[in-house]
Amino acid sequence: MNVLKSVRRWFVDPQFAGKKQFLHSLDLFADLKGAELGTLAQALHARTYRPGEVVFVQGDIGRALFILETGKVELTREGADGKPVVLYTLKPGEFFGEMALLESLPRSATATAVETSRLHLLYRTKLDVILHANPRIGVAIMTHFARLLSARLRRASGSFSSTSAPDA
Repeated sequence: MNVLKSVRRWFVDPQFAGKKQFLHSLDLFADLKGAELGTLAQALHARTYRPGEVVFVQGDIGRALFILETGKVELTREGADGKPVVLYTLKPGEFFGEMALLESLPRSATATAVETSRLHLLYRTKLDVILHANPRIGVAIMTHFARLLSARLRRASGSFSSTSAPDA
């Protein structure tokens, strides 16, 4: 049995195994199995951003989802005075830019690395290939996005409900 473990370690890329383990830890991919996580891990492009480096700019056309493995990324939007207003600071395990997988519209914010940050990018073109080859992966991702968008809509509706018409 020890020989089998040694052979397996020899052939298994530790970085690939680490990427699969990281993906498995995310709610976004919780419904995926080992081979599906492997397919997804192969489709991701890893990139490290230095502090202050811009990931994307408000108004750019979105082409990828970003998953933060390490570091911090700040999402900002240009304020009325032209200065950036911080919307949210992302922590490891969080993702952003998901709308780019659904539609090719301009980014609604600017993303900037606050500290050295390792990101995994899932390009829309890669997801399209996965959807055709393994629809279950795409269904799992899109189901998670649907739940996320539904929760955001409920939160937004709740914040407006206090200003809605009085009870009848």
